[in-house]
Amino acid sequence: MVLWFILTLPLIAAALALWASRHRTVPGGVTVLATALQLLLALAVAARCASGAMVTALPGWVSCDAFGALVLALCAFAGFTAALFSIGFTRRATQPMEAGRVRRYFVRFNLFLVPVLAVPLLSNVALVWIAVALTTLLSIFLVSFDQSTAALEAAWKYAILTSMGAALALFGVLVLYWAMRQGGAEDFTWSGLAAAAGAMPPLLVKTAFLFMLVGYGTKAALVPFHSWLPDVYSQAPVPICALLSVVETTTLPYVIVRLLPLFPGKAGDGAGRWLLAFGLLSAVGAALLLVQVKDLKRLFAYSTIENAGIILTAAGLGGAAGYGSVYQLMNHALAKPFGFFAAGAALLFAGTTEIAAVQGLGRRSPLAGAALLAGALAVTGAPPFALFLSELSILQGGAVDHRFLPVALLTLCMVGAFCAVLYHVTRMVFGRASATGPLPAFPRSYALALFVAFVPVVLLGVSLPASVEHLLRLAAMALAR
Repeated sequence: MVLWFILTLPLIAAALALWASRHRTVPGGVTVLATALQLLLALAVAARCASGAMVTALPGWVSCDAFGALVLALCAFAGFTAALFSIGFTRRATQPMEAGRVRRYFVRFNLFLVPVLAVPLLSNVALVWIAVALTTLLSIFLVSFDQSTAALEAAWKYAILTSMGAALALFGVLVLYWAMRQGGAEDFTWSGLAAAAGAMPPLLVKTAFLFMLVGYGTKAALVPFHSWLPDVYSQAPVPICALLSVVETTTLPYVIVRLLPLFPGKAGDGAGRWLLAFGLLSAVGAALLLVQVKDLKRLFAYSTIENAGIILTAAGLGGAAGYGSVYQLMNHALAKPFGFFAAGAALLFAGTTEIAAVQGLGRRSPLAGAALLAGALAVTGAPPFALFLSELSILQGGAVDHRFLPVALLTLCMVGAFCAVLYHVTRMVFGRASATGPLPAFPRSYALALFVAFVPVVLLGVSLPASVEHLLRLAAMALAR
């Protein structure tokens, strides 16, 4: 019952936001309450799954294991913090929204959350594809929300490229279903496919995996399918960027690595090599692109691509690094929203996200400057933030298994990304203030969203609770092959 409630809460919030057409405050308040309740329910599901239980609403269709519960909790947390930030975004003093636009924003926000939360809750592989496709369809209206020419062009590019990826992924799903039936199985779920892996024709399974990897990889903005992501992030509202970053580096890698148990033995090694290839290409490509980036939101966009590559590389390494893959997935999903919220605070006081046009942000607004610097350190894996521990876990795991070349490349990417991001951000934070004029008020919802997003990034960087570690290890078992 709790899983159904999680899925219906955003629909109820969207209906209430639509009904309150003349009230500016009701849509945002309803959304914050709904996302807070979603987060509490998701944490309750994660607690049950951490004990080894499977939470089931409809056998064969809607259920949640430890890996799904982890992704569900991360998506719910991102939704809650993005809803908090959205309150200030819609009430910003420089350009407040009219009641009608506020209503449309929160209606679309809640509708987008439905497929995002559905992906980890659906056990049927075909329904997962539908949910992923819906995340694209419903987010298009949020990406183009400002209705500017650049936003509409970015949304159009996003729709075309990710729809092509969805078509490839659908073909892979159909081939996988054919392979399942050839193997004599009938349960088209993650667990059913894993159980029938040995009986399915290897050629069909490999073909399905490659099509799904490329298809879902396009949606995850893996290099070389990444060209839409920087454009989208530079035009989408800040809280939507935070949500999209979690979708690209949490739900999409979740779907891809769910396929690994289908490849026992040598076939599994082949799947691992494909993940290594795409993962390392994305990590290296994004690290190089970070050097020449000129926009702050694009900076965090390329960081998202780099981390998606790190996650898939670790999953491809397998063995001891497999746990690090899930660990990295969790830590990045917690850190990146904080980074985007910090970018939103910088935009408020600087008036632009163009890196070269901003200097001395820390002098103009110490809170915004400190948040941006902390966000940059958090997303690049600097201690004492949580990403440092997960990246270290991946490198240690790869070294233990004697995978020295991938470990060396990953290390170079991580160091290069750290240097590039800090080079750009320190130029913005320190020095003589470039903006003049009266300071805008710092919205309380901005401060609250920054605080809520910041707390787990720091706490998990200092100490990993035993219950969370146990959930991570259960989730990592989904990568075993």
